[in-house]
Amino acid sequence: MSYMFAVPDTVAAAAADLAGIGSTLNAATAATAAPTTGVLAAGADQVSAAVAALFSGHALDYQALSTQVATFHTQFVEAVTGAGNAYAAAEAANASPLLGISQDMLNAVNGPTEALLGRPLIGNGADGTAPEQAGGDGGLLYGNGGAGGPGGAGGNAGLIGNGGAGGSGAALGLFGGSDAALGLFGGTGGNGGLLFGNGGTGGAAGDLASGVGLPGGAGGHAGLFGIGGVGGEGGNSATTAGVGGAGGAGGTGGTGGTSASGTGATGGSGGAGGLLFSPGGAGGDGGAGFSGADGGAGGNGGAGGLLFGTGGGGGEGGATSPSSSTGSGGDGGIGGTSGLFGTGGTGGAGGAAANATGGNGGAGGGGLWFGNGGAGGIGGFDAHGDGGDGGDGGNAGIYGGNGGAGGTGGVGVGGNLFTGGQGGAGGNAGLLAGNGGAGGNGGVRFSGNAGAGGAGGTGGDAGMFGNGGAGGAGGDRVAGSQGNGGDGGDGAHGGTYFGSGGAGGHGGYDDSGSGGQGGHGGDGGAAGTIGNGGDGGTGGDALVSGGTGDDGGDGGDAREIGNGGNGGNAGAGATAGNEGTGGTGGQLIGVSGTDGST
Repeated sequence: MSYMFAVPDTVAAAAADLAGIGSTLNAATAATAAPTTGVLAAGADQVSAAVAALFSGHALDYQALSTQVATFHTQFVEAVTGAGNAYAAAEAANASPLLGISQDMLNAVNGPTEALLGRPLIGNGADGTAPEQAGGDGGLLYGNGGAGGPGGAGGNAGLIGNGGAGGSGAALGLFGGSDAALGLFGGTGGNGGLLFGNGGTGGAAGDLASGVGLPGGAGGHAGLFGIGGVGGEGGNSATTAGVGGAGGAGGTGGTGGTSASGTGATGGSGGAGGLLFSPGGAGGDGGAGFSGADGGAGGNGGAGGLLFGTGGGGGEGGATSPSSSTGSGGDGGIGGTSGLFGTGGTGGAGGAAANATGGNGGAGGGGLWFGNGGAGGIGGFDAHGDGGDGGDGGNAGIYGGNGGAGGTGGVGVGGNLFTGGQGGAGGNAGLLAGNGGAGGNGGVRFSGNAGAGGAGGTGGDAGMFGNGGAGGAGGDRVAGSQGNGGDGGDGAHGGTYFGSGGAGGHGGYDDSGSGGQGGHGGDGGAAGTIGNGGDGGTGGDALVSGGTGDDGGDGGDAREIGNGGNGGNAGAGATAGNEGTGGTGGQLIGVSGTDGST
């Protein structure tokens, strides 16, 4: 038995094309009728008249045949058009019963499962409508969770599907109240499917006219493959003593709430990645502090998936009010650890402050097995005080990987006796192989008297095989009087068996007026059994009259095979610093490094 397949839309399009062809032929036939049927004789003789009559007769016969062809073409077009309409009608007539049959089949499959377990096998969960009403769970096999009502949790997915979003809390003018029945808290996002699916977004918390802001809802967890849901934003408090609510944890942590006059809330932590292959969520930013209060700390980044996954970055620390005379910026969140294979998350930046101290940058996340450490966060800026310290770089995995770079110290501006932030230390390399992370540069110090640029961070140590991390440069001292440039960080030692030491960081320069001094250059790191010592850093210059240049760093020593590091040059000034001493060469093979110059 043979079968025929027809596509109604294609048949209808063919009928339209045929109608257009017929119209074109009819127009051409009509245009040629007059000149071909009325041919004039070439002369008055009988032969010319006979030739003209012959051609005119042929033209009349053609016109008669064309009329018959046009009639047939019209009938053919009508037949094709009718066939297309018939196919479309038959398809529509057959579709409705099939839809009913498929729904009936789905009901037959879901009915016993729902009666036994209270949950369908296939289908999406219903959305919650009333306050605090949770969204319905998705099908056990396939389906998304329903969204929660105001303050209600999102429904969970089954094997495959996305979790439902948590409902947002209501905004009410209560004094310190936190009545859950009113749906003030942000609802928790539903969990994603056990196999495939993303977690649901957590609901934002409601705002209060007084009291402590409420926490945002946590984002839902992912399964084997998927990304955790975003945490809800913490609620705000409008009082002069209230504290903003904490952001919810999630794939990406929620932002901490703000307060009219109180400490900003901590940002929510990033959620862990899916069990096997997903990145960890980023930590939420800390809430801002107002009227002299501290900014909230950034949330920590979530861990990456167990097998392959990058750690989430730490959240940024909350800033303080620009018009406030007190209050420190919040610290940045710590970067999340990676999975067995992956890179740790970057630490969050410290929050900015107006007059006290900028927040410290968060430490970078570490690798777990084979993986690189995350970079440390940048220290917070301070408009009239100390800059925040940069975060330390994360350590690499146990067996291999490079340490993360240390974060740069925050910039300090104005005031007396304040400093730029210290650069973060570089992360250590893996135990077996890998290079240590570079130390972060010290923060720059602008204006004010007797202040100093921040010191550079030390480099991270190598493992058995690898190079030590370089020390960070000292922060520069700009404007003001009697200030110092920051000292450069020391380079780290090379690997136990093979690797060169890290170079020392350069000392920061000083151009802050008479009596200033440049920063000391960092010492180079010692080499491993085989490898060269690191070079010493150059001493900082004093760029104004009466200033003193600082000493260059010493070069690192080689051990068995390798050259010693060169000493750093002395910093220039009205009084120059001392040059650094070159490191000794290897006991078996190698030459000593040269001393620095003045």
